[in-house]
Amino acid sequence: MFFLYLLYFFTFSISLLLFFPMQYSRVCLHTPGYALPPNEVSSAEIEARLAPVYERLRLPEGRLELMSGIKTRRFWNPGTRPSDGAVLAGQDALSRSAVDPQELECLIFSSVCRDMMEPATAAFVHRRLGLSERCQIFDLSNACLGFLNSMLMLANMIELGQVKKGMVVAGETAEELVESTIRHLLQDKTLTRKSIKPAFASFTIGSGACALVMEDAKSSDTGHYLVGGACRANTSHNELCQGGQSGREGILMATDSGQLLQQGVETAARCWQDFGAELGWQQHEIDRFFCHQVGRAHAQLLFETLDLDPAKNFETLASLGNVGSVSAPITLAMGIEQQALKHGERAAILGIGSGINSLMLGIDW
Repeated sequence: MFFLYLLYFFTFSISLLLFFPMQYSRVCLHTPGYALPPNEVSSAEIEARLAPVYERLRLPEGRLELMSGIKTRRFWNPGTRPSDGAVLAGQDALSRSAVDPQELECLIFSSVCRDMMEPATAAFVHRRLGLSERCQIFDLSNACLGFLNSMLMLANMIELGQVKKGMVVAGETAEELVESTIRHLLQDKTLTRKSIKPAFASFTIGSGACALVMEDAKSSDTGHYLVGGACRANTSHNELCQGGQSGREGILMATDSGQLLQQGVETAARCWQDFGAELGWQQHEIDRFFCHQVGRAHAQLLFETLDLDPAKNFETLASLGNVGSVSAPITLAMGIEQQALKHGERAAILGIGSGINSLMLGIDW
């Protein structure tokens, strides 16, 4: 009889997970930690380095900040690896949570940038944070949505009772991309006003790091909860933003900014509908929005399309730019730190990444 009861309970629990695939009842969040690189670089400084190109193509000064809304972005010192920033953010997150590093049972490194192909960058972060040998570690990358995807992965493990405490970390290093792009544009004498456009998105990228400790509420209830989320994939447009190694030129990225903006927001609109249906949240019930920071036009079109109140959007775009997978979570971290999101309030994280993918998460803080 007891065996039949256990079987029934197990079957019922699995059926609940299948019926509510992205809702959580026991996933707590600690206050996120983050690290800002020491060097602040303005859009005007980048344009100054591109002066020969601007003069030849007769491009107006101030174009970069005007188009993107990004005044400055942060860069690490030369030689800084993605794991270096992630360690700094991880230490900050552990300090804010007061969790013993030895108690973490899972570490997920989620950046676009990685130290190397092998081993996983998580191995370097794990060692320097002094985590337990029993802590499961791996890298999970999905363009600018890697951190949010990793939150879901860790949440699933907590909800299933596989781990009690874990951490998601990310450390993005934009320096090589920006330097390679500047070098490429200065060397390419065939550039036209049209052909230079795919390179401009590379100058919106900045560096930074973020980390988040997540825990089973049965272990320690922080009062801050990951409620659930929704996702959409629109891979018919996976050619709109592509980056990687390009021979001796280093890392380069080509972006069709106009189409990426349009298709990204359309994908996000469908994801937003799923998000509301999945969580049963009404727009007026959400106190704050934290979005992936891409550009001024992106934020404006996103909020117009979703019919959201822009006054509820907390932004870091002007001072940090697009920090890849770190962008949305570091915006959340800074918003919490600045009391833009208070205990008892509700927040939605709105993520869009190349691919095209959209992932939205709901938080009761």
